[in-house]
Amino acid sequence: MSELDLQSKLIGKDVLKDSELYQEIHLVKQNNEQLIIELNTQYHTKEKILRYLEEITGKAVDSSVDISLPFYSDFGKHITFGKNIFINQNVTFVDLGGIVIEDEVLIGPGATLITVNHLLNPENRRGLRVAPICIKKNAWIGANATILPGITVGENSVVAASATVTKNVPDNVIVAGVPAKQISNIE
Repeated sequence: MSELDLQSKLIGKDVLKDSELYQEIHLVKQNNEQLIIELNTQYHTKEKILRYLEEITGKAVDSSVDISLPFYSDFGKHITFGKNIFINQNVTFVDLGGIVIEDEVLIGPGATLITVNHLLNPENRRGLRVAPICIKKNAWIGANATILPGITVGENSVVAASATVTKNVPDNVIVAGVPAKQISNIE
C-alpha cells in the first residue's frame, strides 16, 4: 500500500491497537527510526542530510531546505517540504496524520508538530486518531512551540516561542500563550 493510501485510510478514523492498520503503521515507524538514528548520530554534509530526508519522507526535498540536526520524526512518510525552509535543532514531527511545510517557513529549536492523538475512551486509549498540520508560506514557528493535530498556521503568521496552538491561525497574525491566542496583526 502506498503512503498516500495509508494516510487517506487514517484521516478521521479511530485506529485501534489490535488492528491490521495499527500493525502496518508500526512497521513503517520501525523502519523510520533506524534512518532517524543514522541521521542524528554522526556529522553529515547538507547534501547527505537532504538524501536522508528524501529516504525518510519518500519524496524529493529541494536543495534550498536547511535542517539543523538533530531532527526527529516518528513516521516520516507523511512529511512534505516546500522550498527555502529552515528548521532549527531538536524539532519533532509526529507526522502520521501528515505535515505540510510550505515555502519560506522558519521553525525554531525544540518546536513540536503533532498530528496524532490517543483515544479518550480508556478501553481504547492505545488507539489513535490523526489530523494533518499545514504550515503556510512564510510562517514562523518559534522555539519550543507546539502545534496540535488538525491545525493550519496561516501565511506570514508567527507562533511565539513556547505557544501551544490548539486552533487554526489566520494569515498575517502573531499568536502567543497556552492556548495560543492572537496578540497582534502583521501589516
